[in-house]
Amino acid sequence: MDRRGFMTGTAVAVLMLAANNLAIAQDEPAAPPITNFPRNETLIINNPENPAASPGQFNIWVAGNGGGWSNGLHQLVMDTLWFIDPDAGLKGSLYNELATGPWEYNKDFTEMTVHLKKGILWSDGVEFTAADVKYTVDTQAATPGYVWSAPFADAVASVDTPDDYTVHFVLKKANARFHSLFAVRWNAAWIMPKHIFEKVADPKSYDFNPPVGLGPYTLNSFDPNGSWYIWEKRKDWDKTGMAEWGEPAPKYVIYRSIPNNDKRLIEMVNGDLDMIHDLSPEGMFSLAKQDPTARGWFPGFPYAHPDPTLPMVIFNDQNPMFTDKRVRWALTLMLDPVEMSMSSYRGAATLSAIAMPPTGTHTDDYHAKLQDWLIGYELDTGKQKIKPYDPTVGDKIAAMVKPQFGDAVPTDPNAIHKSFGYGWWKKDLAAAGELLEAAGFTKQGDKWMKPDGTPFKFTLNTFTDGVINRLGTDIAQQWSQAGVDATAFADPNIYSQNLPLGTYEAATAWSIETWGGNPDLSFFLDSWHSSYLAKPGDRQSARNWQRWGDPRLDAIIEKMRVTEFTDHDANVALGNDFIKLMVDEMPIIPIMSFNVFSAYDTRYWTGFPTAEANPYANIVNNWSNSKYILTQLKPTGK
Repeated sequence: MDRRGFMTGTAVAVLMLAANNLAIAQDEPAAPPITNFPRNETLIINNPENPAASPGQFNIWVAGNGGGWSNGLHQLVMDTLWFIDPDAGLKGSLYNELATGPWEYNKDFTEMTVHLKKGILWSDGVEFTAADVKYTVDTQAATPGYVWSAPFADAVASVDTPDDYTVHFVLKKANARFHSLFAVRWNAAWIMPKHIFEKVADPKSYDFNPPVGLGPYTLNSFDPNGSWYIWEKRKDWDKTGMAEWGEPAPKYVIYRSIPNNDKRLIEMVNGDLDMIHDLSPEGMFSLAKQDPTARGWFPGFPYAHPDPTLPMVIFNDQNPMFTDKRVRWALTLMLDPVEMSMSSYRGAATLSAIAMPPTGTHTDDYHAKLQDWLIGYELDTGKQKIKPYDPTVGDKIAAMVKPQFGDAVPTDPNAIHKSFGYGWWKKDLAAAGELLEAAGFTKQGDKWMKPDGTPFKFTLNTFTDGVINRLGTDIAQQWSQAGVDATAFADPNIYSQNLPLGTYEAATAWSIETWGGNPDLSFFLDSWHSSYLAKPGDRQSARNWQRWGDPRLDAIIEKMRVTEFTDHDANVALGNDFIKLMVDEMPIIPIMSFNVFSAYDTRYWTGFPTAEANPYANIVNNWSNSKYILTQLKPTGK
């Protein structure tokens, strides 16, 4: 069968799969004019967002402007001082993008100096200087409604520019992590073009169309209905911060909004998508079987990229039901990790027994090095001391999926750990019962009663669909089977309302997001300080959704605040202190990484990052860091 015949048969098979699973929406977003651009010069990327509500709105600094973020704007046009990749990076995870090198603090972290690269040009030919950085900070700090207004207003006392390529910040208080406002993980404080915005009467209402940026691409065209955006490489791309990392290969990059999972799969099979942001587990398994040039982060099962976020059971620790750590531990020991993996990800989960996503450099910095401590960890149930950790969980999952996926399942122990996790807690209903009894609970028949004699009953808020919905449903069922009256609730307002307001009892979501490529935990941990802890009934600022505080945690955070970000060993030591405290107290139940079934096709382009050979970047393409992938791509000539 020739290639054309194979593709036709594949498309038919995939269409049948789609018909049997999710119906393709009747009103699909419009396809871009792909045939107008040479395929060997054009990279086509799936934008996971729905079509933009205000497609011509490019003022990315205004909160809720209705424009898109993942349409190529913050990946290809915007720029800032540093990038920190959630994976290994090209030459390490830290990229000095518009800065010549890392941040420079004074001894007590109350001042920070940045030296800027010379010769960087805005896409309209105007030189980028320190005045742009100062304008960005001053304007946003003084203007509520800008995305980074509050962080700048809270942190910065003054900004001055000793010369065109030096920026000096005086901070309101010691802050060894101030630089992180300009360090991209998913995004960061993008630099505003002073020469454009200072001429606008009302910068907040300005649409910034077409956008003038510091990145290597400019706007070619976009769909007036917001379903696609086309970007074209600047002729002077070498006058951008990307020049240090190489020329991006594609002349054109098209971002397509394709909300339907099955439609994304079909478009890749047909050769009209090179990168898919995410599929369902079943969709990824089907794509791997149907299209020989398509693959995921891992070369075989589980395929998905572990994002630096940690889905978990979040207890509302201000609720009297969960204030006793013995209760939290008992609920942990009622769960079967293999069942959670199979029910949510069909076995393609990367489990984590500790409060750390099993991704990027964390597996080496934390997970692998803590195995001996975890294996030896003892838990006192009130009647006995047990060792609750099971280091063989990954092997069990690999063995379970082996009959279905065969040689696609890894057999090397290290690969199994990276794919399925290093281990998890043992399901131990007897020990769970002993913990509840020690906390004053009693059992009547097959139901647990609280110390006051009322049923141990609560609702578990979860996502409305997808793998987290499956996970939450399974966890509630496991608790119910163990005698706890738990009910899963598909909550459409889980992040927008109920987690911040504390109007929930327990939830499957996440409050831990890390850099991924750096052991420092400040991306989420500073917000867990007790000084930010809201009183019951008040709105909780991100991200301490569990509303938990502890003097020992505060001490870790306060030490982190005055520890240099680039001090690897010191930050790993602080991270270990945090992890061990979280194991002892179990204020949340860590479950797994948020695995994203990103896929790419090597039919037209090669050089994508891979887990096994070259994990230089996060393959999830709506992250700004994904722009570095373009410097490594090579056209196949097809």
